[in-house]
Amino acid sequence: PEKAWLGKQLFFDKRLSGDGSMSCEGCHYRHLGWTDGLALSRKVGGGINTRHTPSVYNTGYYTAWYWEGRAKTLEGQIAAAWRAQIGADPAKSTTAIAAISGYKTQFQKVFGADPSADNVPKAIAAFLRTLNSGEAPWDRYAKGDKNAVSADAVAGYDLFTGKGGCSGCHTPPLFSDSLFHNIGLEAGKANPDAGRTAITKDVKDTSAFKTPSLRSVAISGPYFHDGSVAKLDDAVRYMASGGKADPNKSGLLIDRKLSDREINQIVAFLRTLTSEETFERPALP
Repeated sequence: PEKAWLGKQLFFDKRLSGDGSMSCEGCHYRHLGWTDGLALSRKVGGGINTRHTPSVYNTGYYTAWYWEGRAKTLEGQIAAAWRAQIGADPAKSTTAIAAISGYKTQFQKVFGADPSADNVPKAIAAFLRTLNSGEAPWDRYAKGDKNAVSADAVAGYDLFTGKGGCSGCHTPPLFSDSLFHNIGLEAGKANPDAGRTAITKDVKDTSAFKTPSLRSVAISGPYFHDGSVAKLDDAVRYMASGGKADPNKSGLLIDRKLSDREINQIVAFLRTLTSEETFERPALP
């Protein structure tokens, strides 16, 4: 608990960044399902990345991180984002953090050492592993509260796991299979994102990206790795249509021939996945 609490403080502390202007929260806001509400994420200083910010809900359950899975550990992902996303020089940042008595005392208690490039990501990772989605209306329904969701949401779940084929990749309860799929979004682009193939060097992985969890998806738009779709119903409609033609597209994507009402019912179900657990921001030392 002490390590997770230390990491929670660091996650919200702008002093960890290169210029003191941006914390990890700068891309991951609780009220946006731990995303940032932007199509493409921003770096410290205003630079723009080429991909949408993924949620950090349930991130401790993954086995590879980033959209194409280039990070092999959660700590490795955090260390990379610390440098690239919020522009930190770990040597300078840890010196600044160590000068704060409230932090120095905690690091000595948790790690038996001062802040370092190694233990700061470990503390933040411990915090992120506590960010598990929960207490969503659908969870209450699944536990027996039949008044927790609407009839349309129940019908939407039946479509999600049946005719719609959504659960083939968005497997409950995480609502992700943690695997990588090409869904056709890069087809026709002048400079398509290579996706997973940049890591595996396998042409079959061209423009394949990790299946995002659908936990709190209703508040974490825009959607997809490129943030190209603003509305949830349009994202569902794209997937249900089978997506754009691409030689490496997943065979799971086919035209499901869903009606507008069926699309709306799936959306009604997805809205019940919004987590409602209590969360409080920490006071910083």
